[in-house]
Amino acid sequence: MAPKAKAGASGGKAAAGKGGGDSGKGKGKGSKEGLGTCTYVKARHILCEKQGKIQEAYKKLQEGWLNAGDKVPPAEFGKLAMEYSECPSGKKGGDLGWFPRGKMAGPFQEVAFATPIGELAPPFKSTHGYHMIVVEGRRN
Repeated sequence: MAPKAKAGASGGKAAAGKGGGDSGKGKGKGSKEGLGTCTYVKARHILCEKQGKIQEAYKKLQEGWLNAGDKVPPAEFGKLAMEYSECPSGKKGGDLGWFPRGKMAGPFQEVAFATPIGELAPPFKSTHGYHMIVVEGRRN
């Protein structure tokens, strides 16, 4: 089940890197990878109540991929989501599927729709706890 965040976010700039993982579908027109123009995003996330737990998961991603300049493979992110996420979607590797603009509220939506395909959004806070998002696709 997808979280519905309301307010109080910090952060939102995605970690940059090299690598693959872009399906190429659903890119919007006029901006990098459709940022700001798409109406649907496909994403995975990890939700933790405690900041220390999300930072621990993020550190594993940094050590495994981000520090080397690589993108985090969705399957590896999914394994971490099964281990760390406190959201019911964690059992599905954090997979939220496709969701439209307006379904998620507040900072969660802002970060999801601002993160380029294949990029990992660093931890940020919502009213539900601390999240990390990896975007897998965009479409209109």
